[in-house]
Order: sequence, then structure tokens, then C-alpha cells
Amino acid sequence: MSNTLFISDLDGTLLTPDCIISKNTAGILNSLIEKGMRFSIATARTSATVEKLLSDVNMNIPVILMNGAAMFDLRTSRYVCAEIFTQKTKELFAEVLVKNQNPGFLYTISDGVLDTWYVKVTNEYSEKFMEERKVSFGKVFKQVESFKDCINFGAVHYSLSDSYEKLEPIYDDLKKIEGLHAEFYMDIYNDGIWYLEACSAFASKFNAAKKLKEMVGAERTVAFGDNLNDLPLFEAADVKVAVANAGKEVKAKADIVIDSNSKDAVARFLLENQDI
Repeated sequence: MSNTLFISDLDGTLLTPDCIISKNTAGILNSLIEKGMRFSIATARTSATVEKLLSDVNMNIPVILMNGAAMFDLRTSRYVCAEIFTQKTKELFAEVLVKNQNPGFLYTISDGVLDTWYVKVTNEYSEKFMEERKVSFGKVFKQVESFKDCINFGAVHYSLSDSYEKLEPIYDDLKKIEGLHAEFYMDIYNDGIWYLEACSAFASKFNAAKKLKEMVGAERTVAFGDNLNDLPLFEAADVKVAVANAGKEVKAKADIVIDSNSKDAVARFLLENQDI
């Protein structure tokens, strides 16, 4: 087995279009991991959904969550590191949210545990997001009167889904904040819906991939992705692999384009190129 770290995005890449890990993919991954392959995940998701989605895969190194804002050890169910907002960044960030009537969800990490906060559900997409995670993953959401009430509990990540037109003004405000990194990209599951996410400027799939590579002692990195938020992961990789269903910008940056996520493409590539 080569001394390579393989990192895959989840949604649109490793997951099927039905948003699951197929039995075939799980079987291939477990076989390769048992043989010594260093395999991890880099996703915008949090531990609440990732633990269940990867329950059939014997992950043995930390995974990258919230677009690089934190790393999580699935064996211990604990966050092992996180990039926290600085005090000044927190203050400016909270002002933008209050200005825009406190939309979205704020994630904080304290003592290795993640909490999710919200003020109010501002649209049907946020309501669907919250209800799906409550019902399917048992996720707990804590309500506050203002994000200023929870911003000091180790803020690491923020997310909101809505139309491009409604999110763009908030994105424009957030990207001006020093010490903050904002991502703005299309939702692959819902037509016409976009995701707005924010984290510390030090948090990215790029930085997290570099840190994980050093942590596991790998010599090189192979990355798999499909969406715009995977481009920072590509920048950290020696080999960049896009799935066939990836966006044009992602394919343009890829060294290799493989089959689609509906055909176990990542697992099949790993099986055929485990010594890369």
C-alpha cells in the first residue's frame, strides 16, 4: 500500500444521488482501510450526519468537517481540533447576522463537543434542513434570542440555504470581515437553492488537508470532489480527481475525471489505483 492520503468529499462525490454510502462502496473502503490505506473525508457536514452516513465504514483516521473548520475522530466521537473565530471577527460577524435578522445556523465547539444554535427559521429550506436532521440523525438545535448570545461559545461555522438573490447581500457583507472565510455555492439536491457558509479564515479544506497529511505521515494526497467548495481541497492535493457529475469549474481543475457518484466511482478508482 502506498504512503498516500486519499480524501473524498461526501455529497455528490462519495455518496450516491440518494445520499447514502452504497454497500459496494462500504465494502471496498473497509477492505482497503484494513490493508492500510489512509482514507478520509472532507465535507461541509457536521458530525451529527457524518457519523450515521459513515456508520458502515471503519474509518480509522480523523475526518474533515464543516469545510475544514474542524476535524473529528469517528472512533471516539470527539472533535480533535477546530479553528475558532477571533474575538473581533465574532463581533463583526454577529453584527452582520443581526442586521440581516439573524438567519441561519451557528455551530460552536467547546470541550470537543459541537452545539448548533439558531434564532428563528427564516425560510422553508432552513426548516427542512432542521427537521431532516432532527428526525434522521437526532441532531439537537438550541434556540437563542440573538446570535450575540452564543457567539462566544467557540464559534467555528455558520450555514444558511436560500435563493441566490437572498444570500448574495449577506455573502457580500461576510466576505468583507477580516479573519472570516465565506463560501457561496449551489445546492446539488435542490434546484435554484444556494448554500452560504462561513468559518475562520484559517479554516479551509486546504489547510485541514495539509494538517491531516502531516498528522498521518503521508507523502502525497489524492483528492476527490464535485462542487466549488472542493476547490480548496484540490489545491492541497498532488492528484485532483473529479467525478463525472462535477461542475465545469471542478472538472477544469481536475487531473482525472472518473465515473459519476451513482456508480461507486471513487471506491472503484481507489480499488484500481491503491498504489498510486
